[in-house]
Amino acid sequence: MKGNDVSAEGIRDILSDAKILFSSGPLLSRMIQQLRPYICPFHELLAVVPKNSSVLDVGCGSGIFLGLLMKRVGLRSALGFDYSESGIELAKLMLANMPAEMTKNIDFELRNANQPWPEGDFDVVSMIDVMHHVDPAAQRKVFFEAVDHVAPGGLLLYKDMADRPLVFALANKLHDLIMARQWINYVPTALIKRWAIEAGLYVVQESRCRMIWYAHEWIVFRKRPPTA
Repeated sequence: MKGNDVSAEGIRDILSDAKILFSSGPLLSRMIQQLRPYICPFHELLAVVPKNSSVLDVGCGSGIFLGLLMKRVGLRSALGFDYSESGIELAKLMLANMPAEMTKNIDFELRNANQPWPEGDFDVVSMIDVMHHVDPAAQRKVFFEAVDHVAPGGLLLYKDMADRPLVFALANKLHDLIMARQWINYVPTALIKRWAIEAGLYVVQESRCRMIWYAHEWIVFRKRPPTA
C-alpha cells in the first residue's frame, strides 16, 4: 500500500502544526491537543491516508487527526463526530485557525456512535483510540457500522492502545481513568481481525509502537469491492 511521506523525523513538525491548530480555546484543553503528538503516532497514521480522500473520523475528539490531515496531506472532504460536546467545540475553534480554503469541506458533529451515523460512504474511515471507550456489548455493532461507511475498495484505519505488555496497558487504563473518568475495555486484535474478515475486509498493513509509556497498535484494512 502506498502512503504519504510522513516519517518519524516529522514528529517535530507535527507538534508545530498542533500548536498552530490549537492556538485558541480553553488553556488546558488546547495544551492537551498540542502535546498529543508526543504520545500518539500521528507521524505513522497520517501516512496511511491517500491525498484527496474523503475521510470519516469516528470518535474524532477535538479533531486533531482531521486537522493534521487537511494541513499536511490534503483531503477532498472530511467529517468527524464525537459524543464530547467540549471536544466538538474545540474542533470547531480549530477550524478558525486554518486557511478558509482548507476548511470549506470539513465539518464536525456532536453525535454518539450508538445513534444514527452520518449518511454516505468514505474513502477512509478512521477509528483512533475509540473502541476501548465503547461498551463491550456494543463494540461489534460499532465496528460493523464503521465498515458499512467504507466505500468499496476504501480503507478502514483501526488504531487502539495495546493490551500488552501489561504495565503499558495499565498505564493507559489509569490515563483514561483520570482524563476520561472511564475504566476502559480493550478489544483483542485477533477479534478485530475476525470481525473484519467477516465484514469483507482484508489486512493491508499492521504495526505497533511505543511512545513514552503508551503502547499502540493499528491495522489498515481494505474493503473488497463487490463481486460482479
